[in-house]
Amino acid sequence: MKPNAKITIDCSRKSEHTVNPFLFGHFVEDIRDHMEAMLAFPLKDMDFESESETKREVSGSWYAYTNGRNTKYALEAPAPKHSGRAQRIRVLSDDEAYAGIAQKAALKGPADYTLKLVARASVELKYVLVEAVDRRTEELLGQARLDLASHNWREYEAVLTIPRACVDAEVRVYVPADHPRWTDHVSTGMLWLDHVSLLPADSIAMVKREVIEMTRDLNAGMMRLAGNYISAYHWEHGVGPVLERPVMYNEAWGGWTSKYFGTDEFIRFCRELEVEPLICVNDGSGTPEEAAQWIEYCNGGADTPMGALRAANGNPEPYNVRYWEIGNEVWGGWQVGTCSAEEFAHRTLSFASAMKKADPSIALLVCGHFDQEWNKAVLDIAGEHFEYLTLHLYHGYGPFGMNRSTPAEDRYKAIAAYPEFTRHHIKRTEERILSNTKHCHVKLAITEYNTMYYPNTIRKGLPNEHTLGAAVANAANLNEMIRCSDLVHIGSFSDLVNGWLGGCIRVGDYYADQYCGKEPGWSGLPLTVYGTPTYEVMRLYANRDVTHLLPVAAECGTFAVPSLKETPVQLDALPELDIVAGTNGNQSSVTLFIVNRSLDEVKAELDLQGFEASGETTLYEITSDCYDDINSVFEPEKIRCTERTVPAEEWKRGYALRPSSVYALEIKKKQ
Repeated sequence: MKPNAKITIDCSRKSEHTVNPFLFGHFVEDIRDHMEAMLAFPLKDMDFESESETKREVSGSWYAYTNGRNTKYALEAPAPKHSGRAQRIRVLSDDEAYAGIAQKAALKGPADYTLKLVARASVELKYVLVEAVDRRTEELLGQARLDLASHNWREYEAVLTIPRACVDAEVRVYVPADHPRWTDHVSTGMLWLDHVSLLPADSIAMVKREVIEMTRDLNAGMMRLAGNYISAYHWEHGVGPVLERPVMYNEAWGGWTSKYFGTDEFIRFCRELEVEPLICVNDGSGTPEEAAQWIEYCNGGADTPMGALRAANGNPEPYNVRYWEIGNEVWGGWQVGTCSAEEFAHRTLSFASAMKKADPSIALLVCGHFDQEWNKAVLDIAGEHFEYLTLHLYHGYGPFGMNRSTPAEDRYKAIAAYPEFTRHHIKRTEERILSNTKHCHVKLAITEYNTMYYPNTIRKGLPNEHTLGAAVANAANLNEMIRCSDLVHIGSFSDLVNGWLGGCIRVGDYYADQYCGKEPGWSGLPLTVYGTPTYEVMRLYANRDVTHLLPVAAECGTFAVPSLKETPVQLDALPELDIVAGTNGNQSSVTLFIVNRSLDEVKAELDLQGFEASGETTLYEITSDCYDDINSVFEPEKIRCTERTVPAEEWKRGYALRPSSVYALEIKKKQ
């Protein structure tokens, strides 16, 4: 096969601007199973916050564990200062039964778990047992005895050692049948539980070690804490002793917000990963004063009121969080505090004033939109007072008039057209920014982006956002963001872990958030942690040594997207190859990011101008046999980034690029 594409790079003309490493950032949000998947706790309803799901009054994910016909259950007020509720269990002595509560869990092993219990009991109850068993065989995996030292609320700790992994375990907390019996009367046989948790000893900042290690490999640069829930979130509820933090309903996504991952935990998470934190403040139900106090909590000295609170919570040194965001999708009707662009712009003025008074050194991001009428009002009214305008860019086949009955290849082509829309929205926003000198300093932050298959196929448990095709689209979109990196300084892929769309790290057998999908654990592999094809893309891109851009031209074939609706961009002749090129700081290497969006193999020859290359190149490849291939708990490494050495001569003759595939080519200067 003769070459049917030619790539030309002018290595003598590097860009004046540098590519910001924040461009390869990620995004955490308390959304559906994101926190549950990311945090290391295997138990749910640890504070008995949920409503009973059975006829007995037992909280949420727990259920009665008893063989006593007279055992009674009730949910009561929690221990003083604690949140959630207390689970009361009343055991009748004459039943001579065991009685307590239990919950299904997937436990890794061999592992030591820190067991924490907050309990009180009537005086004749001397101890409880906490044990884990294999539900299928009743094999005892581990047991701890906790002696009840007081009738009053006490916190108890022990180590529960699990000798092997068990994906279908049952964790039980109970008074055993062989406990010495007591005389039945009005105040006996009562056990109250306020909190039960297990935390594996190898967790880091309460996050699964596997998630930490995979995220560290992403070299993210920046981590964003934000999302729809943030406009009803009050930061002061997420600091201080964790058991005393209130349990708050997640108004955006249902369920309970995670009180276990507040400000201090987020900062520790970022520091563990050596990434810059970005925090979005509550401008919906919150106030400018509340936002300013959050900044003082993070950045103020221990001699300030909020800095003193941070110090009292065990963190005397300021966190020095520089990047703060005002508003998350305020233009959306689903958002608490949604309003017109003019109202939001005036709100921005009051927030910006209070926040910069708290710390003048911060950089402010403000909610933008691909609707330029929104941006016009925000920039004209408040543009002098912030540094970044944000965009959220999700791309799917709905705007093309397509649905799941549309031929699969046409849907793939629609998703592969992602960067054309990103280019359009960036260009229009740039024109708006540059239209007035008072806000021409503003840069762009694309603080959420991902493929989004309309209609929301995630509601059906379908894995579209996790396919190789989605990775091709996200890679080409990253190429466009890099091409525009003189203006676009920040990117945040949505989401990091499980969550709403295609969280690039997957924990367990959720394909997406499985909002209406199968029950967790259906695969028998709930402990599996793996990356999607887009995870491979994000890791590949962020770990390349690219500081400045180089001009690149590609002569190649084209494809068309058969849209059934009018679109803002032309779709009749899109280049099959999407390429961006760059060099490192001392121009000793050249890197190409090449996305073959075509459904066919493309043989490309390379012409490097103004660069004396070594005889060998390093090629990274993300590919598979079909664009609909995915990684899953059954084949977690089906699609992996591979690395090989390719002689430079092969590129001169033409190198075959597989269909629907992503590449990074590194070329060193000849020594």
